[in-house]
Amino acid sequence: MLFGRRKDVAKQHWRLSAKLLIASSVATVIGFSAICASVMLDMRHGEEELARQTLENLASSIDSDISRNVELYDLSLRAVASSMVLPEIRQVSAPIRHLILFDHAATAKHFGAIQVFDAEGRLIVDASTLDPVPENRADEEYFRVHRDGPDPGLFLSHPMLHRGAYAIVLSRRITDADGKFLGVVAGSIRFSYFHDLFGRLHLGPDDIITVYRRDGTVIMRTPFDLDVIGHNLSQVPGMSQVLNEPSGFYTRPSVVDGMMRLFVWRSSGSPLIVQVGKPWASILNLWRTEATRIAGIMIALIVFVLGVTLFLAREIGRRARAEERLEELATTDALTGLKNRRKFDTEIDQEWRRAARNGTPVALLMIDADHFKAYNDTWGHQAGDQVLVGIAICVSDSVRRAGDCPARFGGEEFAVLLPGLSNIEAFRMAETIRLKVERWSEDPISTVSIGVASMIPAASLDWSDLIEAADKALYAAKANGRNQSVLASLPQLALVA
Repeated sequence: MLFGRRKDVAKQHWRLSAKLLIASSVATVIGFSAICASVMLDMRHGEEELARQTLENLASSIDSDISRNVELYDLSLRAVASSMVLPEIRQVSAPIRHLILFDHAATAKHFGAIQVFDAEGRLIVDASTLDPVPENRADEEYFRVHRDGPDPGLFLSHPMLHRGAYAIVLSRRITDADGKFLGVVAGSIRFSYFHDLFGRLHLGPDDIITVYRRDGTVIMRTPFDLDVIGHNLSQVPGMSQVLNEPSGFYTRPSVVDGMMRLFVWRSSGSPLIVQVGKPWASILNLWRTEATRIAGIMIALIVFVLGVTLFLAREIGRRARAEERLEELATTDALTGLKNRRKFDTEIDQEWRRAARNGTPVALLMIDADHFKAYNDTWGHQAGDQVLVGIAICVSDSVRRAGDCPARFGGEEFAVLLPGLSNIEAFRMAETIRLKVERWSEDPISTVSIGVASMIPAASLDWSDLIEAADKALYAAKANGRNQSVLASLPQLALVA
């Protein structure tokens, strides 16, 4: 009984060890994968936040530069517009008038010369010359805006070809004290200013910088594209947010190339809005490289851990099966395939204790081959072994309950443990076995004698008493002429055929 318990415990231990190993490895893999996934997500969020802050700084820097130059140029326009309404300005000579109007005007290589047009659109003053060539700008957008509507303040025109160069025209209305329209003062900022400004920046190959007018018109863009410049994009998804909020960011495909970008815009209150866009592929490029490297390492580690786990689990299984095989070899008779004496002793001890707890009977059959020594001496050991194998087969075919234990007790003697059977039931089983052996045997001497005993365990009894009773019944069967079953009468152990 103790040996059987140890075997069951050992089997359970090996199974538990294999399952625990696999479960631990899987939990470890899942845990490390979760940690790595969390780290990679944090890295991604960090890259996104860094890109957003970088684009915000870039947009703010560009906006500050443009706003400063626009404001500087607007100061010159306002000064000229204020001076043109002075009565004395018409009475002085042209050189003096130039000195008064343009002495403090902003000058730079990217700024066009300031011009003054009268109420009919005719050029009357040009900062670049004392004798301007006659021209009329009454049909230009910037002139009509100031002439036909309320004072818009500083007006920025659509991008246009102005005085031989692409530029945007900045203009202000000239109004007398009564609010009467007197003309327009206009200047220009050439595209070369934006090219020079953007050229000083370190941009990626797919980065975009766009300068919008307040109505959504594209004033300037890099990469430079004349097909886009001058178009109104106010109806593009997300542009209403850009035109109405001083700053912010969003993600959307570009209307030009469809590339998904992070867009950040900035407007400090000037008539222009600066928007910077960077492709997500570029933003996440470094993160993808690191994520791929970490994922590759993790996959390699996972494969290694799972491989080692499966190998160890297989080895544990092989060892368990080997121990089961060794256990089977240690408890099985090699010739007959029945349980051996060692296993039988374990089983009878276990069943005896169980029957004692439950108050149920335990029956035992002791079987011995008749005239086996003479048969063995006459026909040889090989023929004798065949007889023993045949008897074992007859016994196995007759005993079919899961709890029964047929065993080779030793030599030509067999034992069959029958838990729960009374003496009459055990006797019937004995007769079944005896008759089966008799029908199977071709030789009259290849028969068996069987001793039958059944007991309900008591404090004064031991399972050795059951063996002794069955053994005495077996001797009685042999003494009475063999090839018969004898039932031990308990407790006096009187023998009856």
